[in-house]
Amino acid sequence: MAGTSRVFAAQLAGLPVFGPDGESVGKVRDVVAGLRLDRLPPRVLGMVVELITRRRIFVPMLRVTSLEANAVTLATGMVNLRHFHQRPNEVMVLGELLDARVSVTSNDSPAVVVDAGMEQTRTRDWLITKLAVRERTGRLSRRGPLQVLPWEAVSGLGLAEISAQPQGAQQLLALFDTMRAVDVASALHDLPVKRRYEVADAMDDERLADVLEELPEEDQKDLLTHLNEDRAADVLEAMNPDDAADLLAELPDFDKDRLLSLMEPEESAPVRRLLAYSHDTAGGLMTPEPVVLTPDATVAEALARVRNPDLTPALASMVFVARPPQATPTGRYLGCVHIQRLLREAPFDLVAGMVDHHLGSLSPNASLGEVTRYFAAYNLVVAPVVDDQEHLLGAVSVDDVLDHLLPDDWRESGLPETALIPES
Repeated sequence: MAGTSRVFAAQLAGLPVFGPDGESVGKVRDVVAGLRLDRLPPRVLGMVVELITRRRIFVPMLRVTSLEANAVTLATGMVNLRHFHQRPNEVMVLGELLDARVSVTSNDSPAVVVDAGMEQTRTRDWLITKLAVRERTGRLSRRGPLQVLPWEAVSGLGLAEISAQPQGAQQLLALFDTMRAVDVASALHDLPVKRRYEVADAMDDERLADVLEELPEEDQKDLLTHLNEDRAADVLEAMNPDDAADLLAELPDFDKDRLLSLMEPEESAPVRRLLAYSHDTAGGLMTPEPVVLTPDATVAEALARVRNPDLTPALASMVFVARPPQATPTGRYLGCVHIQRLLREAPFDLVAGMVDHHLGSLSPNASLGEVTRYFAAYNLVVAPVVDDQEHLLGAVSVDDVLDHLLPDDWRESGLPETALIPES
């Protein structure tokens, strides 16, 4: 094996995976080990690799020819794309082993697993031979010393103990810090339910809201109902109103009304407006928070608004111009300005002089088919939704349309299981 024969599992997280000729396969998302009934070091069975489609597959360690500091190389570019499913005797090293509560056998002191060291044997097998642990002092102001101990020097890592005992999530969240919300959602989806709850409990509201928006519908409902009511309302407030409305629409009326009542009125108001429309209409698809400007705004102001990193690329592609008030539903809608036009004009020019008055708008009751045809006809990625009184109600972005056109399980399915990555 080229590269190092000793590595800590956390160093592998997010590393790109390549075939023998440099073809990209995906990224390492976890390491799978088989726990033993005795105290001997467990064997590393393989890696969970996430493809560009977000499908997670299993790659056996015997397929790995090189572990470098910046990449993992496989012996072949041909891999089985069947979705990874964890077996009963397997443990996800990053997802389940990190943050596990253990005991240091030499002095019976409590500790927490920070990382796991892997080593290759002469038979080419990989074993978890070392554990980096930090002793728990019980004092909030002090962190215990970090020790790297042999696997046999630590107790409390049986399958029953890992699945039953409560765990923190500090180490796992540290790994998630470098990942996009959509990738964290994929990781959460594959974790056991107990671990998923622990990670969600440890996330701050903003981060959990971002991740929740990327989860499959059933996982969304499951996590939201796991949270206590007050925190669930806080997380809903942090979500985009259209995503919050979609999630609440799937809950029983009593739960939906209760959570809406716990939200701040200014946060619940746009969600209530969206809930008034069917989910498969322009009103149900739209976000009530597009970029809205008054006619006397300058190009510089418009460009400053679309630079907001919280805006999706679709919503940043167009600004809408309306009479006050600017909050939806706005005053009289005047038209839109494309970002390409803004980039061609002087910063001090007024947006009123470049408004596209001729682009049609969508009615809030327009069907999904009508919305789809609109996008195809005008080659846009965002569209205004305007009521009969010419008030701008919001905007539909193409990602929301695709979300409703794709099968319900598109977030989980990825490529067909029979697909293969061919060798070059």
